[in-house]
Amino acid sequence: MSDDIKPPSDEFELPPSLKFLRQLVTVLTAVMIVGVVTVVVLLVIQLRTPQTNFPDTLIIPDGAKVTAFTTGKDWHAVVTAEDQILILNQDGTVRQTIQVQSQ
Repeated sequence: MSDDIKPPSDEFELPPSLKFLRQLVTVLTAVMIVGVVTVVVLLVIQLRTPQTNFPDTLIIPDGAKVTAFTTGKDWHAVVTAEDQILILNQDGTVRQTIQVQSQ
């Protein structure tokens, strides 16, 4: 066996730049873990909260084809293929009809 090969010493110390790099990697790992946990918690909270209250039934005039739907605080709006916007009450009855004029 050669005298050039020495076993590693217990007193070996990393250079300052590597110590700093190791600290940066540790901090980055901790921040990433906290970030992923935060995103998961926010998604779970958001997905459990009911977003809208869709009515069970809506009274749409015969022959009207619905192309879009939105809801407000106490009303629903339905856009039809006939360029009409129907504003409906919470119970599904028509409150107002708006005719959209094409250009």
